[in-house]
Amino acid sequence: MEIWYRPLDWKDEEMSNEDTILVEDVVDELKSDPAIDSSGVAIAGHDGVITLSGVVPTYWQKIQAEHAVWRVRGVRGLADELHVEASGTHVRDDTDIATDAVAVLQSHSDLPSTIDATVRQGYITLTGIVDWHFQRLTAAKAVRHIRGVKGVYNNLELRGGPKVADVRTHIRNELLRTVNQEVNRIEIDTKDGSVTLRGTVQSQADAAAARRAAWAVPGVRNVHDLLAIS
Repeated sequence: MEIWYRPLDWKDEEMSNEDTILVEDVVDELKSDPAIDSSGVAIAGHDGVITLSGVVPTYWQKIQAEHAVWRVRGVRGLADELHVEASGTHVRDDTDIATDAVAVLQSHSDLPSTIDATVRQGYITLTGIVDWHFQRLTAAKAVRHIRGVKGVYNNLELRGGPKVADVRTHIRNELLRTVNQEVNRIEIDTKDGSVTLRGTVQSQADAAAARRAAWAVPGVRNVHDLLAIS
């Protein structure tokens, strides 16, 4: 079965030539990924922003579809409206999913025992306190592979609070190391463990590098990316 695509309903206009080419590139990327059942996926494009809608059989495939879109050159933004509709062996009750979630979390030596997993209608909610952002990411990645999961809500909290100087130093070093771009084009604000990034960068990759650098600072609880792409 084929992936199908259409112009965004809320624009009520035909896609530009550039958007048509971009959507076709996204279609090709999704088709070429054997990990994704794209038969129920719809794709739209407007001004470089790709919208995915429709259904996929697992939450893992939903994440893989997002990654596939971002691999396509020219994508400036992504709206993921895909829904997970499990069928066949992917259908499981909440008790079985919760049992697997606890076992998976306990199997990771770098995760603390302070993480709780609650499952409701196939959606896992993670709660508790961890020391590092990578632990938040590790926990979410670990449970999203579980068969029958429809989504993951990561409500894990981080201890402590960052210093502005620490954040700026980490971001400056990360950007110079990865993209050789000075950090003075990025404005950094911190408050109560939250970091807000403003300014202009040259690409989505640069923005992602800035986010990773901010998250690498101990005590950062949230990162708000308001960076514009030049």
